[in-house]
Amino acid sequence: MGTAASPFLNPIADELEGVGPTKPTAETLLRRARQRRQVQSMIGVSYVIDAGVLLVYAHAGTIPVMIGPAFAVCGLISVAAYILLSEIGFTERFRDHYFIAPQAVASMAIMLAFTYIAPEVGVMFLCTLFVVFNFSSLRSTPLQTAVVWTAMALGLAWLFLLTDKPISLPHETYLERFATMTVFVLTIGRCMFLGIFSSTMRQTLYKNGIELKEAYKRIEELAALDELTGSFNRRCIMRMLDDEIIRSQRSKVPCSIALIDLDWFKRINDTYGHPTGDEVLRTFAITVFANIRTIDRFGRYGGEEFLLVLPDTPCDTAMRLLDRLRSIIADLDWSAFSSGMQVTLSAGVTTLRADETADIFLARADSALYAAKARGRNRVISV
Repeated sequence: MGTAASPFLNPIADELEGVGPTKPTAETLLRRARQRRQVQSMIGVSYVIDAGVLLVYAHAGTIPVMIGPAFAVCGLISVAAYILLSEIGFTERFRDHYFIAPQAVASMAIMLAFTYIAPEVGVMFLCTLFVVFNFSSLRSTPLQTAVVWTAMALGLAWLFLLTDKPISLPHETYLERFATMTVFVLTIGRCMFLGIFSSTMRQTLYKNGIELKEAYKRIEELAALDELTGSFNRRCIMRMLDDEIIRSQRSKVPCSIALIDLDWFKRINDTYGHPTGDEVLRTFAITVFANIRTIDRFGRYGGEEFLLVLPDTPCDTAMRLLDRLRSIIADLDWSAFSSGMQVTLSAGVTTLRADETADIFLARADSALYAAKARGRNRVISV
């Protein structure tokens, strides 16, 4: 039982696939069955190796010769029964398709039974109980672990308290000492293997956890960004505006916003085509990002209209920043997209007032933007 943890087994991927209401795919089922066969083959090899140690004890005259073969047969029968249940798909009906708890209880029953039958080498079977329990704890839930531990405790209580079997550790002859040494070497080696396997599982879990966090972070970023321009989408920029209003009113620091509109953008789409219009929007957004502070928040408010949130910024500073931005946009060489193209912007700037809501705040910025358009566009107006 001790070598049951297959080095080829990927427990993390196996647990992640098929979780939830979606049924596991055929590929997943095939991989699970292959993994179970690998596990059971190693369990079977472990029983055979232990049977070989028992034959050494038998050769030393410690136990009858038939103990070793009988032990191997019992172990291999349990392995064959489990493989049969796995191959017919019975184990897939359960969340724990490895049948960890039933396997552990069956293995402990075999070890305790042979401790009773051959108490002269009983310590060998009791040592294997450590490996059985360690193996089962790798995948079992807290409830399963408690069940397995209870079954083991009851079995040991029966063996030690309700029987008078002289459980021994053979070491009188040279051959017995060799066999006993082999028992301890195999037990310690199996426990070390399980420890290494457990460490690998933890490292894999840690790595997967980091990858999941990065994936979630990326998903959140994508959900918050406008796909075309890379700026924040309307829902996200409005949430940021609400947060900044609360912070500004609590901390008594100024907060300004600017509603920005690209002048005559519909004409650009109609004259040069929508693909060119998209490139104009992207270039505009990149230019804005290159000329604002890291604390500023820039998002697409709708169509060719954008909202710029300027924390800790009084109105006069916001006006200078927007007028500088307006000048930069107007001076760009837009003819690279199409000959004769010119792009300008209009902006309405306003600063938060005491106890002002986001709707009123935006309405004043929109009023300023309307005034900028009414006065001929390509200008910044504040209210």
